[in-house]
Amino acid sequence: MSQTEIPSAAPSPARVDWTEVAPQALYDKCKALASNLWWSWHPEVVSLFRDLDPLRWRQLDHNPIALLAEMTPEQVAERASEMVLYTRINQAQRRLNDYLNNMQTSWGARHAGVLGSKPVAYFSAEFGIHESVPIYSGGLGVLSGDHIKSASGLGIPLVAIGLFYDQGYFRQHLDAQGWQQEEYLDTKIKDLAMEPARDSDDRPITVSIDTLEGQLQAKVWLMRVGRVRLYLLDCDVGGNLPEDRELTSRLYGGDVRTRIRQELVLGVGGVKALRALGIHPGAYHLNEGHSAFAPLEAIREKMEDDGLSFDDALREIAQHTVFTTHTPVPAGHDRFEGALVEEHLGPLRRQLGISYEQLMGLGRVEPQNESESFCMTVIGLKLSRRANAVSSLHGYVSRRMWAHLWPWRAEEEIPIGHITNGVHVPSWLAFPMQLLYDKYLGPDWQQNMGDPEVWQEIYKVDPGELWETHNVLKSRLLDFVRRRVSRQCRKRNEDESAVESARNMLNPNALTIGFARRFATYKRADLLLQNLDAFVELLNDPKRPVQFIFAGKAHPADEPGKKLIQKIANLRHDPLFRGRVVFVEDYEINVGRHLVQGVDVWLNNPRRPLEASGTSGQKVVLNGGLNCSVLDGWWAEAYNGRNGFAIGHGSQHVDTQVSDARDADEVTRVLKEEVIPLFYQRDVDGLPRQWIDRMANSIATLAARFSAHRMVMDYVEQCYLVAAGGQSSDMKMP
Repeated sequence: MSQTEIPSAAPSPARVDWTEVAPQALYDKCKALASNLWWSWHPEVVSLFRDLDPLRWRQLDHNPIALLAEMTPEQVAERASEMVLYTRINQAQRRLNDYLNNMQTSWGARHAGVLGSKPVAYFSAEFGIHESVPIYSGGLGVLSGDHIKSASGLGIPLVAIGLFYDQGYFRQHLDAQGWQQEEYLDTKIKDLAMEPARDSDDRPITVSIDTLEGQLQAKVWLMRVGRVRLYLLDCDVGGNLPEDRELTSRLYGGDVRTRIRQELVLGVGGVKALRALGIHPGAYHLNEGHSAFAPLEAIREKMEDDGLSFDDALREIAQHTVFTTHTPVPAGHDRFEGALVEEHLGPLRRQLGISYEQLMGLGRVEPQNESESFCMTVIGLKLSRRANAVSSLHGYVSRRMWAHLWPWRAEEEIPIGHITNGVHVPSWLAFPMQLLYDKYLGPDWQQNMGDPEVWQEIYKVDPGELWETHNVLKSRLLDFVRRRVSRQCRKRNEDESAVESARNMLNPNALTIGFARRFATYKRADLLLQNLDAFVELLNDPKRPVQFIFAGKAHPADEPGKKLIQKIANLRHDPLFRGRVVFVEDYEINVGRHLVQGVDVWLNNPRRPLEASGTSGQKVVLNGGLNCSVLDGWWAEAYNGRNGFAIGHGSQHVDTQVSDARDADEVTRVLKEEVIPLFYQRDVDGLPRQWIDRMANSIATLAARFSAHRMVMDYVEQCYLVAAGGQSSDMKMP
């Protein structure tokens, strides 16, 4: 949903005189609403906060805590009277209270009972919940955020563990040469919906982790995300050395030593935090290898509590552990040299009663190979009994990639299954589309969004109404991009003509294609530019114009990725591309939300099979956009010939240069021969009927399958209940 464009709810006919309402009581209600991130996926509550001060709402990154901090109770009460907000505030508070207190009718109450006393502990290095909480960098974090939001909606007993980064990930801007510049901003804790986590004696919790160089300490924060509690560890503690106080300041920042120390805090510190909170998990879910030290601390606890040997405790903890791998790209798997591992895990190793060689063997494919470094994915796989990839194709790739861990098994028997990623529907659905679904899908569709039958009602929507709704969203996207790009020009001190040009760029009637993701080279953002003449021809057809909107960040150390950004961003200087190819800076949740809600087509052309899943295209589906993608990740199991467009036929050449050239030809052909003609084929009413049919087919066949509700239900049934001892089930295998 667009945080800046959600219409206000219809005002109540009765105007409340704020002088008759206790200002402090009203202010406290607003703060209580802001203190649970439940508000972030409820457009009527978002609009409530926005109506308090629309300008500051936008300037403060849609942060209600920061907004309320600038207002007195009297100002809030007066504004509530002016905008007739009093009834809306009370209604929102009642809805939140009902949501938090009525768990007995949830899906989780019916299907995940054993987890009630033994909840899932979900570990992730980042959580992308909302743009006002900058503790995420991209897809992995947004997936984690969607996972816990859907767990909340389904009523799954789950707590989440992460790190608090007070500088978050970097803010991006491009200089006059189009080169990415990184800026880190300090996040003020007082501006976040966060409070100290407390133990049973109401004392703030701090955990200590021993290393050979001394202790690391971390305090624990609590953030409420609907019904889920998210605990964030923060090393900015007085007892730490100055450099260690900065340890959790930046996400994916620093050198390899910083990385292992962060992962030590996340994994070992996270398990210690659970113990201090009195939480005894039935399942540990390690979302990627960053948290794979967690089972070691859980094993130590089991040995201490129950007197088990290391081997017996390992078997028991592994039975309770679920591991998700997210990337087939080698650079995505953290590796550490032995000296670094011993420095940070030496004290824990001794408590476990194992040798240095045994510890290193847990992180090696070949335990006795002293030249092999310690891999976090390897230890994650070895210390879990349920492991999964994040799409069907990624499962196949992962089994092949890690087959050497089980040399006695055939490749198809490698114990890595798959649960395909999904997206949290309320977080990414535009408000006008929600109204459309409310009208046609029935009043309870949001409670049953994981049911494919619910979405078949989309075929009853009048094609003109669906097309009109989409064009409203497209218009909002273009307005948003114009504002952002004109602001970019001003920051670079460009002349007024450039600013004015930005304000008027983009044609609302042109086919609008979006490409936004991390600018890693394998994602091939410049694939279309390999056939430059053909690309220019597509863009400049006066009868069938096409325009592209790009966004994305490159890791600060990724020079090739930065060069890709520069290459695309600088097309704006060429008259052949000016106003038709646009790069939007500082890709984050808000930018992503606007893009997935408003584009006609979402382009995805990674080098197959390196896209593990990809979820941005799933968000586009919800809002009526169509995917045009290489048959990789989720699209390999989603495309049916009538719900989008496919680039290629699902094969790749052993020579990457040949593959790139072949795919460049194919993406140009698909756009020229399939996408563009279908978009511009109109009936007597000016409607692209066949295009709209594909929009409906996309929603009907994909919305339920690729929702986070379906994903979390799969995790419950195939992993969590098994890990907690509640049932036995087989993971999806090819």
